[in-house]
Amino acid sequence: MLSNATVMTTLPAHDFQRALAFYRDRLGLTPHRLTAGGAVFECGTSAFFLYQTASAGSAKNTAMSFVVADVEQEVAALRARGVVFEEYDFPGLKTVDGIADLEGERSAWFIDSEGNILAVSQWT
Repeated sequence: MLSNATVMTTLPAHDFQRALAFYRDRLGLTPHRLTAGGAVFECGTSAFFLYQTASAGSAKNTAMSFVVADVEQEVAALRARGVVFEEYDFPGLKTVDGIADLEGERSAWFIDSEGNILAVSQWT
């Protein structure tokens, strides 16, 4: 049954080596496993797979979220590593210093080296 399956996000990269450097140097992550097709990163009890493809960065939505205990602390730590957070001002979504207060969560978004939109989120 799928309800018992483990879910793994899959992220595309135009330049696999550039993406590996971004996830290592900017996000502080180390691949758990390198395969012929890409790299698996483990985060807590979940994982994501990074692979090379020409269609990377074409999605205009959040591709993956990191759920953290303290979004402000995580945003500050990532900014110190050179991550740039997006500012949004749309009906129903406004960030202040990169962080949006939404019903039940606080989130901040950034774009990785390959154009994927990623989020750091805290459930409230």
